[in-house]
Amino acid sequence: MEGIIKEGNDVVKKAEDEDVRDAAIISAARRVEHYEIAAYGTVRTYSQLVGEQESAQLLQQTLDEEKEADQKLTGIAENFVNAASASEGEHDEEEEEAPRRGSRRATTTRGRQVAADRKRR
Repeated sequence: MEGIIKEGNDVVKKAEDEDVRDAAIISAARRVEHYEIAAYGTVRTYSQLVGEQESAQLLQQTLDEEKEADQKLTGIAENFVNAASASEGEHDEEEEEAPRRGSRRATTTRGRQVAADRKRR
């Protein structure tokens, strides 16, 4: 777990762009969740095998919570962070082509604003 956290911190420190940094944080958090999912799943199974059903049920609840946290992180990445990064790339392209596509620039700017507003919530 220490290695996963260290790796995440290293990537976050190197990220210069805010959206890339957000994606790196989510990626690191998801790796932690996956580590926890594997650990709780294993211990839950061992509890079942030795007849500790009450422990197995509690561990299953924790496992379900970890899976839910991973799903939330995935949703944030897919719907907000990655979308904002994509909008940034479109914005850079539009600055070069602005005379030909002024209306698209306004649309992309609005999309970036929506993504930023969602991130603040």
